Amino acid sequence: MSTAILKIEPQVKDLGEFDVRRALPSPQRRMVGPFIFFDHFGPATFSPGAGIQVRPHPHIGIATVTYLFEGQIVHRDSLGYNEVIRPGAVNLMTAGRGIVHSERAGDDIGETARLHGLQLWLALPDELEQTEPAFMHYPASTIPEFAHEQAAIRLIAGEWLGQLSPVKQHSPTLYAECRLSSGSRASFPLEHTEIAIYVVSGKIGIHGEDIAGGIMLVLNEDPSVEITAQQDSMVVFIGGDPVGERHIWWNFVASKRSMITQARENWIEGRFTMVEGDDEFIPAPD
Repeated sequence: MSTAILKIEPQVKDLGEFDVRRALPSPQRRMVGPFIFFDHFGPATFSPGAGIQVRPHPHIGIATVTYLFEGQIVHRDSLGYNEVIRPGAVNLMTAGRGIVHSERAGDDIGETARLHGLQLWLALPDELEQTEPAFMHYPASTIPEFAHEQAAIRLIAGEWLGQLSPVKQHSPTLYAECRLSSGSRASFPLEHTEIAIYVVSGKIGIHGEDIAGGIMLVLNEDPSVEITAQQDSMVVFIGGDPVGERHIWWNFVASKRSMITQARENWIEGRFTMVEGDDEFIPAPD
């Protein structure tokens, strides 16, 4: 493999109900374009009555993008939104100066259920760090789907390969799902400033090396990359333009440490607007 390509093996984090594989931030690389957080969760199987139960918690300085391959999650937030996230849909929550949300099991909690998906955070550019919080839900039917050579693409966010996603961009961004059947191949242009590939499942060949599921590759400045599927495979492309250095502590991201300190104090002192009807909350860590 080219020495200019960085391979990242995600760290496994225990969230209680299930584990996640966190590829960003990592000791090797904090960000790719505006992406500062990359969690891959599942596939996880829950017995009847069990499921994801992430209590209300705050964010600042980011936009979260939640995208499911299987299962469902109920999103509720301090703006009053109550939305069920299903496979193929996109939930974009812009924290800005501050928002609180919870993520709970859906109406499949009464049966054996599976959950598989990604949650990514995008650091907001300086001029939007203190913007008003917002929430947008994009049903699966609104996300562009198209063929590119031997690959099937869903363009989750950004502009690529002559297509444009309706998902709002806060800065130049690429986020795409790519599926290839075993033995197929495709060449992809690398049109954005920074680009990474994450292998969600299967095994791919790239630059003469086989890469298994659960690995992220931060690519070099070549104009394109060719991927060959050694098995039925799914990968995602992420990237875009850098937004500058960011500090991250718990759920807070900011260009200045003082903003994080203030957000921590606000959460401890109860100054955030809470999620109506969900009285639980996650305390700030020590």
